[in-house]
Amino acid sequence: MFRPTRKLLFAVEAVLDIAYNGAQLPVQSSEITRRQGIPRRYLEQVLQQLVRERILSGVRGPRGGYRLARERRRVTVGEIVRVVTMMEMPAETADGDDGSSLGRDIVRPLFGELHDRVMAELDSITLDDLCRQAQAAGIAREDDPLEADYTI
Repeated sequence: MFRPTRKLLFAVEAVLDIAYNGAQLPVQSSEITRRQGIPRRYLEQVLQQLVRERILSGVRGPRGGYRLARERRRVTVGEIVRVVTMMEMPAETADGDDGSSLGRDIVRPLFGELHDRVMAELDSITLDDLCRQAQAAGIAREDDPLEADYTI
């Protein structure tokens, strides 16, 4: 039932890309676009909002880009979901007192509880967990120090 929007998936991918590939230098949005195929129109807007919410930090200048604002073990997927969800808030929600007592007292609380469970699960998953999964899956990092060329 939980069906993430395209923007939400792109946001999680982008932040994971920064966590996974940005060990040494800030990650530029053009690098994320190239690696992940995320359209820039989605990316810049989401990255700026994530900076405002202190999940990312922006680095200015020619070698600038984005970094995690704190250690990847301290950033959860749930935080990213909340930021993007706030950006996408629909104009109309079903929070009012209208509707039947079955809807108000049974159905809405059911979906509220399910939402809380999903968010609790997402809050338990850190970027570090996802980076470890990517590493275990054999996904190469672009700035992996083991792959660096040390020609003298």
